[in-house]
Amino acid sequence: MYAIVNIAGQQFKVENEQNVIVHRLAGEVGSKVEFNSVMLINNDGKVVVGEPLIEGAKVTATILSHLKGDKVIIFKKRRRKGYQKSSGHRQFLTKIQIDSVAEKASKAKKVKAEAPVETEN
Repeated sequence: MYAIVNIAGQQFKVENEQNVIVHRLAGEVGSKVEFNSVMLINNDGKVVVGEPLIEGAKVTATILSHLKGDKVIIFKKRRRKGYQKSSGHRQFLTKIQIDSVAEKASKAKKVKAEAPVETEN
């Protein structure tokens, strides 16, 4: 079983017990996170496609660590002008482990408060 899910603005193909490196997520190491933006689920050949999202589906994951990506060097130069500029960037990343992919997540029952009935006296 796998799912296509939107995590931090990017789409990932995830399966159970898979480690994924995504853009930095808010949360402490060891905490659980849920992703409700599930676009596709394939369950042993039975494919469910959302329009654009699947109602009630969710993916749960555990944050394993926060890390930084490889350094990217940005070098700018204008020829014959004596202009050179160099800078770098390291992206903040989070390593997560996918715990479960649920097609229909169990939802808590919503208790709707009834409005008081007005009676004429």
